Amino acid sequence: MLLHRSFWQYLLPQHLLSRLAGKVCSSEAPWLKRLLINSFIRHYPVNMDEAEQSDPNSYASFNAFFTRSLNAQARIMPEDHNCVISPVDGCISQVGCATDGRLIQAKGHDFSVDDLLADGSLGRTFRNAPFTTLYLAPADYHRVHMPIAGKLKQMIYVPGKLFSVNKTTAKNINNLFARNERVVFVFDTEIGEMALVMVGAIMVGSVVTEKEGQIAPGPFTRTVEQWTYSDPIEYSQGQELAHFQMGSTVILLFSKGSVDWQKNLQEDSVVRLYQPLADFTEEIITQDDVLGS
Repeated sequence: MLLHRSFWQYLLPQHLLSRLAGKVCSSEAPWLKRLLINSFIRHYPVNMDEAEQSDPNSYASFNAFFTRSLNAQARIMPEDHNCVISPVDGCISQVGCATDGRLIQAKGHDFSVDDLLADGSLGRTFRNAPFTTLYLAPADYHRVHMPIAGKLKQMIYVPGKLFSVNKTTAKNINNLFARNERVVFVFDTEIGEMALVMVGAIMVGSVVTEKEGQIAPGPFTRTVEQWTYSDPIEYSQGQELAHFQMGSTVILLFSKGSVDWQKNLQEDSVVRLYQPLADFTEEIITQDDVLGS
């Protein structure tokens, strides 16, 4: 039955449905946005007390509601900044370390770092990277923040499919995260390079970045697009980086040996924005070590 459900996703006009959903969800027609918002709140455990605007009727559209900001008291940054904090509210799908350029997707499924990042040089850098995959459920806060301070030096849009990214699909569709549409952010940090990948999914209208605005190429786009910043853009730990128009997945990768994941993290662990996920290590990995690994 699970395979049957996943099979039907191959037949759906994924991009068309997602772009249409984006149009509907951005509508400011009062009756439509109220219908969508109220129906969503009835079906999902949305905590409006955490929102900057707690009144659902105050939002101009469903998208505005879905990408709502949190109030200042909802999440507190840790005092110790020598750690990796969660960039999102979500759930741990996988956590661990890449092995010979392969990342775990689900039990019995792995995929290539090269394919995920769509760049062979980056693939070599993160060949044996500590990584975690974070799934954002519909009711979660959908803005993505910086897990550590860093300088944005490159951003890559990778066209692809828009399969669902829930647990069932991850167990049944090979190379899921390396097949779906995604945006890759590459940073220089005090502990080496870091990649943050925002993976699109069915009904995700687009990814909106702080630097380049909305990234939503047409359904027939097949070309990888890259932005390289000769003057890297500085982001502080916890600063907002981007947001999903609908829910999806974030994958974090760090330089080899740079972080130790906290031992209480495991598959299905619920995490919240700013929650410490890993500690910095004192090990220094040189570029020669990376290329030779």
